Amino acid sequence: MSALEDLLDQLDAARERTLIALETLPDEALTQPGVIGRWAIADLLSILTAWDAEIVTALMQLQSGKPPERLLAALRNPDIYNAQRYQDAQGRTLDAIFDDFQSSRLHLEDGLSRLSERALTNPRHYNALAGESLGRLIGRATYQHEARYLPFLTAFADRWEDAEPPAVIPLSDIGLGTGALGLPGTNGDANMTFPEDDDDDFG
Repeated sequence: MSALEDLLDQLDAARERTLIALETLPDEALTQPGVIGRWAIADLLSILTAWDAEIVTALMQLQSGKPPERLLAALRNPDIYNAQRYQDAQGRTLDAIFDDFQSSRLHLEDGLSRLSERALTNPRHYNALAGESLGRLIGRATYQHEARYLPFLTAFADRWEDAEPPAVIPLSDIGLGTGALGLPGTNGDANMTFPEDDDDDFG
């Protein structure tokens, strides 16, 4: 399997798990705040969309010889980036959120299909990435990031089926503790703490 095929498979697998977790939830559940910190599921979808779009922009910048400064800054400080995208998403309709959620992934996959194996796997191919391969960077910003939220989505969906509407889920009830996200301040809420995990994915 090529590096591109593996990356696309990882992207598809993470997205499929997310959609399966959400498939039985009504619109009112998707807009209920407090599912992940103060976020609603709709907020999370907007944030995941923003990361996909950020990668698409970065690919164009790299191909034109420019450093993807905004993406690199987002990876250095994902909590700040997520908080900004949370604010940007306020007031958007669910239809617009889902349209963008789908279209941004299609744009990402199209951009990836234009890359060579060397561009994806060689850590010295792009000087702007400071010795990290593009494929690894994309993984950190997309499917690895998305997978961190799956326990919260699954737990919320289970609670919704048991009682409508469910109470806001305490993070400790999920059984993974506050470190499940592996990101500091992932939801942009200064009152919530999400410490880094040991693999330093976003460090």
